[in-house]
Amino acid sequence: MVTVNVGMVHYVLDHIYGTLLHRTKIGTPFFSKGWGGTKLVLLERMVKQIFPEAPHQNWPPTAVQPVWKTVWETKNSVLREGVFRTTCDERLIHALPPESHSARVAFLTPKSVSPEKMSCVVHLAGTGDHSFERRLRLGGPLVKDNIATMVLESPYYGQRRPSMQHGAKLQCVSDLLLLGKATIDEARSLLYWLQAEAGYGKLGICGLSMGGVHAAMVGSLHPTPIATLPFLAPHSAVVPFCEGLYRHATAWEALREDAAALAQDATSLAEDAAQESGITLEQVKDRLRSVLSLTDVTRFPLPKNPQAVIFVGATDDGYIPKHSIMQLQKAWPGSEVRWVTGGHVSSFLLHNDSFRKAIVDALDRL
Repeated sequence: MVTVNVGMVHYVLDHIYGTLLHRTKIGTPFFSKGWGGTKLVLLERMVKQIFPEAPHQNWPPTAVQPVWKTVWETKNSVLREGVFRTTCDERLIHALPPESHSARVAFLTPKSVSPEKMSCVVHLAGTGDHSFERRLRLGGPLVKDNIATMVLESPYYGQRRPSMQHGAKLQCVSDLLLLGKATIDEARSLLYWLQAEAGYGKLGICGLSMGGVHAAMVGSLHPTPIATLPFLAPHSAVVPFCEGLYRHATAWEALREDAAALAQDATSLAEDAAQESGITLEQVKDRLRSVLSLTDVTRFPLPKNPQAVIFVGATDDGYIPKHSIMQLQKAWPGSEVRWVTGGHVSSFLLHNDSFRKAIVDALDRL
């Protein structure tokens, strides 16, 4: 009798999916246009300002007043979509592509219940999540528990994607930090709106994969206790891009040439500069690791109520190793880690009920 290790199957499926998506060289890789020049320098300086050693954490955030339109309405719930100007720093607005200046949200709420008797969870996008639909499917069944769902469309994704960008493959390293910083600022402004303007009783923030990293940062920086739910999320972007499957989808040679060109006279050809400067791929990888270490969630402050933090990891994740998730729990004593059986991709598809249960449980701890 032949026995099958199901966990290994899930792990292998993640690698097959990653190979087809990232290693076939069919599509454009991440960071094909290099580091981002002065934008990266600006972002490195600004991202450091949100760490705990910063004297101010910028609260309250910039206020938003979304312009709403109703998409559909039933006897039990209503779905609206809203638009507002991104709330990030003016310097970052100039660095963002024009398509990303207007933020979009979907807002699914129960009817016939006042906001103070409801909860609301803001859902942030994972890599490649260009629409509202998947996150609305995750949050939709929670309407019966009087939990509203707000879905934020990330910069560089969906209708906010630059015209020259192919899919989710960001063109510059600076784009990844811009996406994250703008998402964090917009999510904080939405939480403030939900609390101060809409009057919701309990609030939460969640996200899958990259969205989970951003959710952890937002939950960490929030001045009052909120439910914080990072799903299938690493402790840092270093993990997928420098150690995981995304390293096969990164334009290392383009990053090396750009680094060499920056070190040479502006008129030098990148190829010549790479030869003359002696910059190696290992040095480039070390530089990317250093830049992406700015996204390390373990450097962020402990949330106000760590018992309302629930991490959910996959037992056989080919993208996010278990040790990365355990680093998050170690950094935030009192938080909980739950495990679902499967890989990164299969867990997206098979474990929505587990994610919903975590949302309900975290809100109950507030």
